[in-house]
Amino acid sequence: MALPAERDGLFRAPQSLVLEAHVPSLAAYRESYRRSVEEPHEFWDDIAKEFYWRSQHSGPFLKYNFDVTKGKIFIEWMKGATTNICYNLLDRNVNEKKLGDKIAFYWEGNEPGDSMKISYSELLHKVCQFANVLREQGIKKGDRVSIYMPMIIELVVAMLACARIGALHSIVFAGFSADSLCERILDSNCSLLITADAFYRGDKLINLKQIADEALQKCKDKDSPLKNCIVVRHLGREEELVSDGICSKSPPLKRLCQDVQTPWNSHVDLWWHELMKNASKECEPEWCDAEDELFILYTSGSTGKPKGVVHTVGGYMIFTAATFKYVFDHHPEDIYWCTADIGWITGHSYLTYGPLANGATSVLFEGLPIYPDVSRMWSIIDKYQVTKFYTAPTAIRLLMKYGDEPVKKYSRKSLKVLGTVGEPINPEAWLWYYRVVGEERCPIVDTFWQTETGGHVLTPLPAATPMKPGSATFPFFGVVPAILDESGEELEGEAEGYLVFKQPWPGIMRTVYRNHQRFETTYFKKFPGYYVTGDGHLLSTAEVESALVEHSSVSEAAVVSHPHPVKGECLYCFVTLRDGQKFTTALMDELRKQGKIMRRVLRKIAKNDRDLGDTSTVADPAVINHLFSNRCETVL
Repeated sequence: MALPAERDGLFRAPQSLVLEAHVPSLAAYRESYRRSVEEPHEFWDDIAKEFYWRSQHSGPFLKYNFDVTKGKIFIEWMKGATTNICYNLLDRNVNEKKLGDKIAFYWEGNEPGDSMKISYSELLHKVCQFANVLREQGIKKGDRVSIYMPMIIELVVAMLACARIGALHSIVFAGFSADSLCERILDSNCSLLITADAFYRGDKLINLKQIADEALQKCKDKDSPLKNCIVVRHLGREEELVSDGICSKSPPLKRLCQDVQTPWNSHVDLWWHELMKNASKECEPEWCDAEDELFILYTSGSTGKPKGVVHTVGGYMIFTAATFKYVFDHHPEDIYWCTADIGWITGHSYLTYGPLANGATSVLFEGLPIYPDVSRMWSIIDKYQVTKFYTAPTAIRLLMKYGDEPVKKYSRKSLKVLGTVGEPINPEAWLWYYRVVGEERCPIVDTFWQTETGGHVLTPLPAATPMKPGSATFPFFGVVPAILDESGEELEGEAEGYLVFKQPWPGIMRTVYRNHQRFETTYFKKFPGYYVTGDGHLLSTAEVESALVEHSSVSEAAVVSHPHPVKGECLYCFVTLRDGQKFTTALMDELRKQGKIMRRVLRKIAKNDRDLGDTSTVADPAVINHLFSNRCETVL
């Protein structure tokens, strides 16, 4: 029997959502999309007018070249216009929109009961204070600052303080190794490192400062100019938080009461809270050109040396603001929760810059989805009355295996829109997310994008787009996709090939840091005139996974690409059998014919690369060592 919102295999938003939506119908989407592609200057200028500009652009609104045969690749949006993204995220909301008392972030710690909140006014003051601290440390416009921190409010403060003074932040995920941190510090030639003493991931203590010290020693051995490290006292700081009025002693901040032994070098290390004591709460922003560099974010490097993806001030600001507003259909009363770590592009675009540009209230979560129990995420949704929820298929599949009961312990009645990010979502997980988590009333925005794209490029809009489980549906405004065959010819209709984009949108990356040739070679050389995503021309891994789990002996499957000595690439399948089943030659033959976990991690295991990054959503981390020890080099 078809679900109430389903017709012909498609799902549609409830009428209550349609009535208040920014884009209420497919016809409205098509008209806005037409305008965004045919009249990009007018379309994006209307959005840019919502923000503060110190001066207007002096040349063309958009200027670019995608064709390597016609010279250097470049993209320029609103070049000559000046603004400051931090001013637009904070000062504009506090002073012009009168949102000073509105909550910017509810922080939810690793332990239930560890929580605090910060308003837009409080966030502005702290950002100004730390921006002044950075200036006192000699940081100026164009300098690079490395940030290696857990999911705490000071991470947001640090990145916005960099943006306020025109310095580039390079955020490194706090699960990365000392080698990975060192490599990124050296490549970006950072002048300063900001970190924290320690944090908990579940019940495991991570001594972050110790790892940072190892990285700094490696950097010193390679003549890095980095001299100082600013350290946030995250654990053992309850008294400080109480005195600041950020939280009360009831209930106690469980883990935050625990002091840790922090390794210290008085010639290098500086305490954050001591530097902040006498710093002024007023700080004049650095006015930047729209095309000035905003931040560097390194890709994982699973296919070689990590690439320092560079995004710029103006275009990134208006694109993340627009995608957040329309894809999540944001309204002032919403409580939004993106579960991504800020160390990834999702946390940059859809936990920090996009939401704050819209004056949104967000949840900032430090913990794990199954700690201390598998209902943690649903309890947080009820606690803060979250209306828009954005997470990864990995997390959905992890929680799905525990069944419906942990979800249904909590009402989740506040939810209006659900989202997915990071990888394709298989139809089975999509339907569970829709039926169980969203109770058949919440549209799902299945978003496709990359670190390089800056924001959503293929995505449903919740009230406008008929949804198909496992499909990212249509392009966002200003994005023109195509599918190419091996010879570079565009394919029409249903087809398999290379996913490319034909013209730039404001949020597209501008270069690879200090290596523009790599930028041109990686994204534009294969098919001149197109931006090449690197996705496509392979059988969809999601399709293969769905086929494998349909076999009666299989409980779980994940598929990733793997180097092949002849074909270049092949599929590498991880399969978990149901209780009582065994791998046999006959079963393997059956699975080959039929042809949720973490694709990024499994890709690393397939290549025997142990720099895994974030493994926080792996239910049993011991399984990773088991997979490494039992991996097979035989290519079928």
